[in-house]
Amino acid sequence: MALLSVVLPAYNEKENIAPAVEELSKVLEPLEEDYEILFVSDGSTDGTYEEILRVAGRNPHVKGAEFSRNFGKEAAIFAGLELAAGDAVVVMDCDLQHPPAVLPEMVGKWRGGAEVVEGIKSSRGRESLGYKLSAGLFYKVMSRLIRMDMNASSDYKLLDRKVVAALLELPERNTFFRALSFWVGFRTEKVTYEVQERRYGRSKWSLKSLVRYAVRNATSFSTLPLQIVTWLGWLFLVFSLVLGVQTLVRFCMGNAATGFTTVILLILLVGGALMLSLGILGHYIARIYEEVKGRPRYIIREITGNLPEQVKGAWKKHD
Repeated sequence: MALLSVVLPAYNEKENIAPAVEELSKVLEPLEEDYEILFVSDGSTDGTYEEILRVAGRNPHVKGAEFSRNFGKEAAIFAGLELAAGDAVVVMDCDLQHPPAVLPEMVGKWRGGAEVVEGIKSSRGRESLGYKLSAGLFYKVMSRLIRMDMNASSDYKLLDRKVVAALLELPERNTFFRALSFWVGFRTEKVTYEVQERRYGRSKWSLKSLVRYAVRNATSFSTLPLQIVTWLGWLFLVFSLVLGVQTLVRFCMGNAATGFTTVILLILLVGGALMLSLGILGHYIARIYEEVKGRPRYIIREITGNLPEQVKGAWKKHD
């Protein structure tokens, strides 16, 4: 009998832990697979890990780990992949916006030979107009930067053990799970789902966090922003040549005139482009600096008693 692992990153999701286990158990019990439900508390401050411990004490299928601080969702996903023991690993949100009802279809495709099963959004559910516009802009920009369609993609995926092993072999610290699972390849199939409403709590994503997430992932996964600097250089070279020819012609015709406004505008335009270029280069240098330091993606502070004690970074095991 195969083992199915379900990894759920959690940041201040105390109220969603028990409902997630209940809904997942209803879906997973009828399957002809053993299963484990693995929560990774990403430095939560609302008692999320304590709730994981409480639920794990009543349900042997539930396991959990807690970070020493907030390392981010990407780190939580990769921690879950490293801790999971399943022949197939499902990654999903613990707020149940990723519907567990889709899992049997995912498992069926995996049994049929698929090595990656992508959850594709058929709709984004009920969201505010501002959030939809900002999220839409974010996904369009990211799609251009990493050259894959991000508009309907999500972190809701099923990965075969060989895919998990390939992802864990990647040495970089700045990871982008959604894109890396596409980059590694393997036989991929898709299932569609409709995003559900959150039962408890509010989304942790804001416009500011989306922008920060986009910049970080773009510079860690794509070199396109660096190419934009080159394109800006060529654009201003052509612009300066045209302006130089125009100035030379007017000088030869005897009607050359100095234009204070033109000079000021050119200085502002070129200065803005230079600052933008330096900013892009700075982000890449920051990513290089983080990689060179070689610090771990995350540090695990504590784990539940049904996880192996040799977990990397875990200094304390809960009995």
